[in-house]
Amino acid sequence: MLDAAAHRYAGSIVKTIGDAVMAAFSRPADCVAAALNILHVIGRFNREHGQPAIILKMGAHCGPSIAVTLNDNLDYFGQTVNIAARVQSFADASEICLTEALYTAPGVRELLIGRDVEEFDAPLRGVEGNARVYRIIVRP
Repeated sequence: MLDAAAHRYAGSIVKTIGDAVMAAFSRPADCVAAALNILHVIGRFNREHGQPAIILKMGAHCGPSIAVTLNDNLDYFGQTVNIAARVQSFADASEICLTEALYTAPGVRELLIGRDVEEFDAPLRGVEGNARVYRIIVRP
């Protein structure tokens, strides 16, 4: 389900790490559209199979990263990847946490019109000072 949603929005699943999944997108708005779609798909799956069959928490950030091919697989490294992982830790079930860089990227705010958005400042390990985080709450 996650792979299909990522591909639908011009993204791809890069890797899985335990129960975490890392995806990459070329455009910030595609990332957010895919995240919203994924929560919709998972919500429908949970309603059909008994809640909560799958609990999903998402975090996202945009910026430069280092792309490396290892064993014929593309992978990404760097501070952008680290920040996305740290932002995800602030999300609860059926929530997406975005950094300010992603939230203010072209086309993203338009995707969130009519959605519950909470903004707060949070410390991110390895990043100086607090970061502005936007929590998008998706109601099932």
